[in-house]
Amino acid sequence: MGELAELEESVAVIDACIEPIATRPVDLTDADWMRKMQEGPRPLDEAGIRPEAEAALHDVLSLYEEGDEDVRAALRALLERCHSFGWATTLPFEPTPQGFRQRLVKMSVEDQGRDTRDMMVDLNGLCGQARDAGVDIRPLLLDVAELSSEVDKYGMGSTREILLRAAGREPSGLW
Repeated sequence: MGELAELEESVAVIDACIEPIATRPVDLTDADWMRKMQEGPRPLDEAGIRPEAEAALHDVLSLYEEGDEDVRAALRALLERCHSFGWATTLPFEPTPQGFRQRLVKMSVEDQGRDTRDMMVDLNGLCGQARDAGVDIRPLLLDVAELSSEVDKYGMGSTREILLRAAGREPSGLW
């Protein structure tokens, strides 16, 4: 468990660096607020921790895939506590089976984040992108569902159930 403890500490430090940026108020009365956010520095760059955060995300995803259910549960709990880390760290869409699977694994470890609806919208969009790229997504959805939590956090189904539901649709996806 030393590797997990070190990773938890690292993610917590990164989360603390990002949290002031993630929770900074946005002046919605400013007509240019959206442009300013899009053109401003990315949170990891603003905090000056991109390499460390990207390495930690890679380690989280690797350990999540390799670990047993206790390790996966601990990593889901870590990202629930360190939600700024999850918010700021992203994976680009790579139109390959591995790229799609990595994005699914990140969704699985985030375990619906703070809102199941956001996760479902993201999942549906991701499935559409992957289908458009010719990726056979059903087996990947089923594979990552096996790693995912069975806890129905917000009354809309567990992450496992949502992934299985997406795999069961034709074409695969939520809607």
